[in-house]
Amino acid sequence: MLPWIQLDSAKIPGEAGDLRLKQRGQEFSIMLGTNELMNSRLSGSEEALATLAEARIRGRPGPCVLIGGLGMGFTLRAALAVLPADARITVCELVPAVVAWARGPMAQVFKGCLDDPRVSVHEGDVKALIRAGRNAYDAILLDVDNGPDGLTRADNDGLYDAAGLAASNLALRPGGVLGVWSAHPDAAFTRRLTQAGFTAEAINTRANGRRGGARHVIWMAGKR
Repeated sequence: MLPWIQLDSAKIPGEAGDLRLKQRGQEFSIMLGTNELMNSRLSGSEEALATLAEARIRGRPGPCVLIGGLGMGFTLRAALAVLPADARITVCELVPAVVAWARGPMAQVFKGCLDDPRVSVHEGDVKALIRAGRNAYDAILLDVDNGPDGLTRADNDGLYDAAGLAASNLALRPGGVLGVWSAHPDAAFTRRLTQAGFTAEAINTRANGRRGGARHVIWMAGKR
């Protein structure tokens, strides 16, 4: 078996940890310590985050979508495949190196999706974009950290607490949807969503889609 080769590392703003980009043949992995955050062979649940949300906003003219967390681009590519030509997608990524990896060593994974005219990339904290928005988005899709139970950055918890969810609610247009990816179920988070004015549904997904893999959870939360 081919060995893993570390291609690069990057500091996480405001945290002590480093992200590490590794490659083995045509396979890529982004690691934090001993934890694998994402792998280029496992895209099913990230793709479902986009397709489940699109089904709930389908038919809206010029839909505006905010994606929090670029990762390996799986949510973005799935969104581009199903959203109309007049859609606008903003991808917000906190770690600038992740964007550089997408255009550099992982270009074969991204397949030019960052160059789609519907896409704009914002390097920074997605919380700031959410808080600045009022009725700005038809969908907000968050694949940030490990979900509501954060792993990489303590400040990410502010996306998922009561204040963070209230900000997302205000940033969504009437009938918009907040989609949240998580590695684990979290009944308390479902309750927080409903308390923040959402209709919340927790959907079980698999890391590799229909082919199986680890079990993940996606919340689809509609603005009431």
